[in-house]
Amino acid sequence: MKIKTGDNVVVIAGKDKGKTGKVMRVMAKKNAIVVEKVNIKTRHIRKTTTRKGEKIRFEAPINASNVKVVCPHCKKAVRIGYKIGKDNIKRRLCKKCTETVDQPIIAKSKKKK
Repeated sequence: MKIKTGDNVVVIAGKDKGKTGKVMRVMAKKNAIVVEKVNIKTRHIRKTTTRKGEKIRFEAPINASNVKVVCPHCKKAVRIGYKIGKDNIKRRLCKKCTETVDQPIIAKSKKKK
C-alpha cells in the first residue's frame, strides 16, 4: 500500500469528498485506512447497572482507493510512485513534481537517568 500512517490525504469519493485529514491507521489486509475527522460514525452504547448509556463518535475506516496523498511540496492531491535512489533506499515520489513524499524520521530522544 502506498499510503502510510501520518500522511495527509484528501478524500476523492464518497460522502466526505473533498475533506482532508491525517492518516491515523493503515489496515493493509483490508486495503482500508482511518483518517481523522473523516467518515464519522455514531455507536449507541446500552446502559448497564454500572454505567449509563452513551453515544460514541468514531472514525470508521474507508477504502484506500478513495483517497489521494497530498504532496507536501506542491500541495496537490497526487498519485505516488517509487524510485530507488543511489543509496539503495526505496522512496515514495510525487508523480507531479517528482519530489519525495516521505516525511523525515525524527529520532526519539532517550531520557537521561
